[in-house]
Amino acid sequence: MFVGVGASRVRDLFKTAKENAPCIVFVDEIDAVGRKRGTGIGGGNDEREQTLNLSEMDGFEGNTGIIVVAAPNRADILDSALLRPGRFDRQVSVDVPDIKRRTDILKVHAGNKKFENDVSLEVIAMRTPGFS
Repeated sequence: MFVGVGASRVRDLFKTAKENAPCIVFVDEIDAVGRKRGTGIGGGNDEREQTLNLSEMDGFEGNTGIIVVAAPNRADILDSALLRPGRFDRQVSVDVPDIKRRTDILKVHAGNKKFENDVSLEVIAMRTPGFS
């Protein structure tokens, strides 16, 4: 289920999660709706969606079998209310991959595809610092 079109979808998402527990709810780019309140260009809709997200998470009592994981592009603009205990109170930083990891990623995506003889995944990895 995709969220981003209003508070009713957030309510539906958490209802579905409760019905299908145990499960994981993954929220990608949470900084799009979870930024510090009063700083977004979306105005009231984004803030209503964020408030509902927070209240839904506060509604979990004990072990509900639901794990909520979120990934921001910019953690520095997240509302501190999101980071309180019982919400997103653990943070795991994932840095951009080094050259070896970029080579590994390229190998996975290249799979069994045919390339010209002069194509080197190692060279591509070397030329893509900062890429993820």
